Amino acid sequence: MSAINVIGAGAWGTALAQTFASNGHHVTLWAREESLATSINTHHENPIYLKDISLHHNLVATSDLEKASHADDILIATPAQFVDDIVQQIKDNLNASQSLIICAKGITKDRLELMSDVVRRHCPDNPIAVLTGPNFAADIARGRPSASTLACDDAAHAKHIQQHLTSKNLRLYTTTDMIGAQIGGALKNVIAIACGILHGLDLGESARAALVTRGLAEIARLSVRMGGQRETLMGQCGIGDLMLTCSSIQSRNFSFGVRLATGIEETPSRSVVEGVHTAYAAYHLTEKLHIEMPIVNAVYGCIYQNKTVKESVYNLLDRPAREEKE
Repeated sequence: MSAINVIGAGAWGTALAQTFASNGHHVTLWAREESLATSINTHHENPIYLKDISLHHNLVATSDLEKASHADDILIATPAQFVDDIVQQIKDNLNASQSLIICAKGITKDRLELMSDVVRRHCPDNPIAVLTGPNFAADIARGRPSASTLACDDAAHAKHIQQHLTSKNLRLYTTTDMIGAQIGGALKNVIAIACGILHGLDLGESARAALVTRGLAEIARLSVRMGGQRETLMGQCGIGDLMLTCSSIQSRNFSFGVRLATGIEETPSRSVVEGVHTAYAAYHLTEKLHIEMPIVNAVYGCIYQNKTVKESVYNLLDRPAREEKE
């Protein structure tokens, strides 16, 4: 088996590292904090982000970003808003044969870029892929079965990575539609916040089902406008991710929506909720591209325009009836 490096020792990065290590790969996991890397190496556990899960002996942690830059496959699993900074730091350590596999879901707030655009801007010669899908980190780390989408412009390279990274509990399905895969993975977090708001207001499961359905239509609308394919969203990175993220309190975005609706949301928690950042970016994309996305706009209004959740929800309910043709 080969060496795989994972940059980002949060719950998701640690879970991926654990999966590949358990499948026989030698894995280096980069942690920003030296104390966390030391703790992982000493106790074989991530006590901050993934408690009570024993990590495989093939997994070694480091806080040295240069050491984490030397592998055929480098997975970037930091929060989306940190990807630009991380890639800037590692780009001079890379050669053109190394694959950069993006595991972060989001759109940048300043440039309104997808993660692949961010990485390609700094590393234009490296093969780039996206790993995205309906996965809770704890499930993956415990070896429970799951599936994800692996998107890469080059179908042959996608097949190569698929064969390399597929493990006993993580089944990968390939696509060449990187735009659709990323839009699905990013925007589902915004829809999940909206679902959490409905749950917090106790509006029922029927309302949530309707909102998820219309949310998928909004995601598809943006994806197609940006060059993605509607069919991609019928897979793990679309419907699959929506089903998981919009239906469980384990979802950070869903639980954030619940807190918004119940009035106990605290400002510091916003920084770790990807849907908060994506709502900002998606709202400004709708203005730039002249796309109608009322759910995205409602979530943006709650977070950035001080609109009440009840006002935003009932504005959605008061929208004119229309034909369902998407």
